[in-house]
Amino acid sequence: MKMVVTGGAGFIGSHLVNGLVSVGYEVHVIDNLTTGDPGRLHSEAILHVADVNSQQTTAYISVLKPEVVFHLAAQADVQRSIMEPGLDADANIMGTLNILEACRKAGVRKIVFASTSGVYGNLEKSQLTEEDEVNPISFYALSKLTGERYIQLYEHFFGLQYTILRYGNVYGPGQTAKGEGGVVAVFGDRLRQGKPFHIFGDGQQTRDFIYVKDVVEANIASIEHGDGSILHVSTGTAHTVNTLVDLIGKLHPDPIAVNYLPAKSGDILHSCLSNVRARESLRWAPLFSLEKGIEETYRHWLRSS
Repeated sequence: MKMVVTGGAGFIGSHLVNGLVSVGYEVHVIDNLTTGDPGRLHSEAILHVADVNSQQTTAYISVLKPEVVFHLAAQADVQRSIMEPGLDADANIMGTLNILEACRKAGVRKIVFASTSGVYGNLEKSQLTEEDEVNPISFYALSKLTGERYIQLYEHFFGLQYTILRYGNVYGPGQTAKGEGGVVAVFGDRLRQGKPFHIFGDGQQTRDFIYVKDVVEANIASIEHGDGSILHVSTGTAHTVNTLVDLIGKLHPDPIAVNYLPAKSGDILHSCLSNVRARESLRWAPLFSLEKGIEETYRHWLRSS
C-alpha cells in the first residue's frame, strides 16, 4: 500500500516515515527541505522535493495515487506566525487546500492531518476534550483550525475521508530547537552548548508532553481507524516546565542554571488533553511516560553532541 507524508523530512514526519516503512508500506515524502533533513529518512523512503503549495506537489500526488496522505508539512513557529501571518497562511492554509485538491483529483481514500492543541487557546480547564470551544490566540493555531474546517468540508462535499489529530507538546530524538522545536528541544540545544535554560514565565505553565514514538503509532492507527474524527494525541497528563527541568537535571551530571524571562505573547499557559476518544477510536494508547521519553531523548542528545 502506498503512502505520502508531507513534511516527511521533518522531526515528526521522519519518525512517521520510518515507522510506516518498518511495517511494510511504500512511502513517498513531499518536503521542501526548508527545515527538513533528508538524512533523517529511511533508505527505502522516496523523497520528492517540493513545496506543499505548488503544482509540482499536485502532480506528484496525481501520479502516485496513494491510499493515504499524512499532511504534516507546516509553518510551525508560533512567534514567526505572529510576525509574518501571510507566510503562515500561505503554508498552512493554502498549502492544506492544495493538498486537499490534489487528494480529491487523485482519488486518495483518506487524509490524516497534524493539528495542534493550540486551537483551544487559553481555556481555563484542567483537561480539554475535543468538544471544548476553540479560540486560537496565534495565527499558527488559527491556520491549523482553518485547515481542519477545510478538511471537514472536503469530506462533506467530496467524500474524502479524514482523521484530524490534535497533538500535545511533541518531543523526542532528532527534534531541532528551530522552527518546529518545542521546549524539550530548546533545552537540549542549550544543554549541548553548556548554556543556562531560558524559561519564559515562571515555569509553572503546563504542557501535555507526548513522546514522538507514541505520535507515530497514533498516525499509523489512523490508516484504518478514526474516520471522520478529531482526536487528541496526548498523554492526558499535565507537567510544568519546571518539572521538565527537574527531570533533565536528574539525568545530567552537572548543575543546570535557569533564567526566568518575561512570557512570550501568543504562548498558552496551560494545556492538557484528554485522550479517551483517541484510545477508543484508534485502539491506541501512549506507552511512554515523561520520565522514560526524556531519558531516551537525553541519551540521543549525548550521542549527537
